[in-house]
Amino acid sequence: MSASGDPNVVVREATVEAELDVRRVLDGAMLETDAVSDAVARGDAFVAVDDERVVGALVLVPLDDVALPEAVGGDVGMHVDAVAVRRRRRGRGVGRALVSAALDRERRLTVAFDPGVRAFYDALGFDVVDEGTGSDGRLWAERSLNR
Repeated sequence: MSASGDPNVVVREATVEAELDVRRVLDGAMLETDAVSDAVARGDAFVAVDDERVVGALVLVPLDDVALPEAVGGDVGMHVDAVAVRRRRRGRGVGRALVSAALDRERRLTVAFDPGVRAFYDALGFDVVDEGTGSDGRLWAERSLNR
């Protein structure tokens, strides 16, 4: 589907066989999501693979399944529920490749994240539209290829 800055890494839709690997990558990044099985079944999970080893994962959920703040309008696109890269592979463009693959397919993505990872989403061109006004303090951002 697409490659990262690492020529050996390829991004593709996650298969049912890769679901456990997706969970392991997310667990390694201390991310929890209940959406993995459904996302894999819908074709809304992506993996970054190097020589058949999953080194990164991204899980999307429909916008209808997310309690979006008012600042995040619209019903087009998907929401990034989780994105993670194995620690030893971070900083090599794997996360960027995962987000790019999802954005290429969906054309618009929203995401909620902790302020500590804002630089990652800023570098990918996401616009913060809600500065953590909710009880969890997370920032909300969106990116569209139509802008």
